[in-house]
Amino acid sequence: MWRPIFTMLCLAALGLPHHCLAQEAATNATQSQALQWQGEYSGEIRIDGENAGRFGVQVIALPEERFRAIVYFGGLPGDGWNQDQSPSMESTPVDDQIVFEDEGSKLVLADGVMQLWGEDDGGAPLAMGTLPRAQRQSDTLDKQPPDGATVLFDGTDGSQFTGGSNDPMVDGLLRQGIRTHENFGDCLLHIEFKLPFEPEKSGQARGNSGLYLQGRYEVQMLDSFGLSGEHNECGGIYSVKKPDVNMCFPPETWQTYDIDFTAARWNEAGEKTASARMTVYHNGVLIHDDVEVPNATTAAPLKESPEPGFLYLQDHGSQVRYRNIWLVEKN
Repeated sequence: MWRPIFTMLCLAALGLPHHCLAQEAATNATQSQALQWQGEYSGEIRIDGENAGRFGVQVIALPEERFRAIVYFGGLPGDGWNQDQSPSMESTPVDDQIVFEDEGSKLVLADGVMQLWGEDDGGAPLAMGTLPRAQRQSDTLDKQPPDGATVLFDGTDGSQFTGGSNDPMVDGLLRQGIRTHENFGDCLLHIEFKLPFEPEKSGQARGNSGLYLQGRYEVQMLDSFGLSGEHNECGGIYSVKKPDVNMCFPPETWQTYDIDFTAARWNEAGEKTASARMTVYHNGVLIHDDVEVPNATTAAPLKESPEPGFLYLQDHGSQVRYRNIWLVEKN
């Protein structure tokens, strides 16, 4: 039997397990409304009049105009979440609000604010907290290149990239499906990207691209906001390792990767003596710490070799956009 959120909060305070919640219904929300509702909400909660700590919720737009709420105890991912199992509920908008409900517990979202309700011992409604909308921003957003950096894109000139017959730029940003003219080896890389809002899509069809270092090793870009965080989701080293935490922000939000990349090593006979390695920060949070990448990842345009390779921004059919790209080559 599903437990209500009020019960789960009490269990969480005692360190006991809790279970997922679910509810489905129909909706008639417009896409513009969906953008207003989708997002992150965070605030303090109270149980029996006492402060019970922080509480975070991610609201995700789904196909067929449904919405899912993911509950995080302690705060949002990368900002206090205690890594416990995150229960979820599904619902639909009615009269300019969404009510996520299960067995006496409610999350009521309206006018950009989420209200959390439970029940007291007599079954009467009990206000447990107000969760304002959280507008998180990466600590490295708009980070400027240091002296000696190679600036690949600053918003004014896309000539460092090539994309076949397409202009690499669109509306002052870089489009997907392009690569650098220049090849690189060991480097520190900064890139900013924005995923499109595609609520009627799901899985690998939703805001999909990828950043290939040396045209060989992919750090996935995908609208995986609110998902579990797998190797083929945002921040994953594709087919190698999932991120330590899913730091994907909602689509239409500028996000950052900051990557310390070390290329594979080869001897004079052309034999690989050490695999490539990378440390990755997603939106300022460490998600991969000196991870070995033993081979070129899935769909890489280049095979492994001793030669340096280009930076490639994958075209997977989604209108992903990029800006503020620079790197520092390591000696």
